[in-house]
Amino acid sequence: MNTSKSDKDRHAKRHQREMTVAHIREQEGADSVEVVFLESARFYRLLKKNPAYDEVLKRLRDGMEKGHALKVLFASEESDIIEGARA
Repeated sequence: MNTSKSDKDRHAKRHQREMTVAHIREQEGADSVEVVFLESARFYRLLKKNPAYDEVLKRLRDGMEKGHALKVLFASEESDIIEGARA
């Protein structure tokens, strides 16, 4: 697989944290959903333009319902943008 340098740089800057979903807020017409985690006072966003939006949102909802921590992937350590989530 041929991965460009910019793709490698972008992936290298990603940041993963284990976090527990406290609340998901969806607003009609918004370009993202807002997610609150127990481990942070910040508000995070899952962008609807994310190609994996439906899958990631389902995982976040499942984690919240079950009270399980998830491995959440962010664009960078400082970012509020959720790129992925897995158990």
